Amino acid sequence: MPQILVVDDEIGIRELLSEILADEGHTVQLAQNAARARALRAAERPDLVLLDIWMPDTDGITLLKEWAANGQLTMPVVMMSGHGTIETAVEATRIGAIDFLEKPIALQKLLSTVKRALRRSDGQPQAGLTLLSLGRSPVLAELRKRLAQVATLAMPVLLRGEPGVMPELFARYLHQPNTPWVVAGAALADAPQDLLTQAASGLLFVEELAALTRAQQKNLALILGKQERTKTRIVSFTAEEPARLVAELGFDAGLLARLSELSLPLPALREHAEDIPDIAGILLAQLVEAKSCPPRHFSTAALNALRQFHWPRNLQDLQGAVKNLALTALEEEIGAADVERVAAQFHPAADAQVTLPLALPLREAREAFERAYFEQLLAREAGSIARVAEKSGLERTHLYRKLKALGIAPGKKEE
Repeated sequence: MPQILVVDDEIGIRELLSEILADEGHTVQLAQNAARARALRAAERPDLVLLDIWMPDTDGITLLKEWAANGQLTMPVVMMSGHGTIETAVEATRIGAIDFLEKPIALQKLLSTVKRALRRSDGQPQAGLTLLSLGRSPVLAELRKRLAQVATLAMPVLLRGEPGVMPELFARYLHQPNTPWVVAGAALADAPQDLLTQAASGLLFVEELAALTRAQQKNLALILGKQERTKTRIVSFTAEEPARLVAELGFDAGLLARLSELSLPLPALREHAEDIPDIAGILLAQLVEAKSCPPRHFSTAALNALRQFHWPRNLQDLQGAVKNLALTALEEEIGAADVERVAAQFHPAADAQVTLPLALPLREAREAFERAYFEQLLAREAGSIARVAEKSGLERTHLYRKLKALGIAPGKKEE
């Protein structure tokens, strides 16, 4: 029997919603403020939360952000307000709410929204990370502002970043509430018209431009040509440099120009390494919430080890490492030794081939080689500056200056 948590400071609304939902066969818990909602959410693990925006202690948007940031947004949340605005609904959806009910709430609207929300959850936790839960670093705070600023624009957006940065998290921040979200996928090869119909008035996400065949590129150009008429926004991603994408991988230059009318860089994990402990904690909490692993928590030393490690494939590697740790640790507390054991598999192969930049001028070629050399050495030595200094034959102060000049985030300062 589904359990629904109703959070509203008005007793009349709480009792009315409780009566209606109980008549529909649901178990209902009531909370008059955010403090009570926190306690019931932790104790009862509701299948759905109806959350009022305006409350005296902590408003609903703030509570929603708190749950998202702490990895506790594992149930669908529907916001309620008698003074709602489009901006508030958009913000709530970006944070993780799945719908918005305006007071006074019509009976049929309430029932259909609850039914849809429970069907969507299907007894399973919602997807893990969101852009909000990636951390509070200045780098991400600034990027969120830029994404929010362009979210209502109609032009295509090209997201660029390294492999493993999980571009879908950033693309979803551009998705407008209650509109279609469609991933192009295989249908781009043989059913472009179906994709266009599905994504009409919504967002079509193309995961990696470099992976598109000539036929898929042609179909994407067709969709792009009808974008304005169908009010479909196209957001794409590539981990390749545009020049290489065209010259070496054969991507259509004209199509790339149209897709990149607006281009935004996505940060590598090392650029906001201070967020790694929070991200790892959220990922672990979600696995525990989903009962995918026994109760687990990280020691401070383990979180420090995760932060200091150079993750070659960014968030994708970190997510894989946390899942591995959750499933293979022998104790409830995951320690630094566990992290070192698991992180070893993410080291680039010691004999990995580095393409020599022979076509560049000497100075640029030397810098490119040094950057690849030190990035690989940092990864192999798990970010230990002491060991990198020893292996490279450089004094630590000189090594720090060299890494800074090459734009490489240093690893551990202490052993």
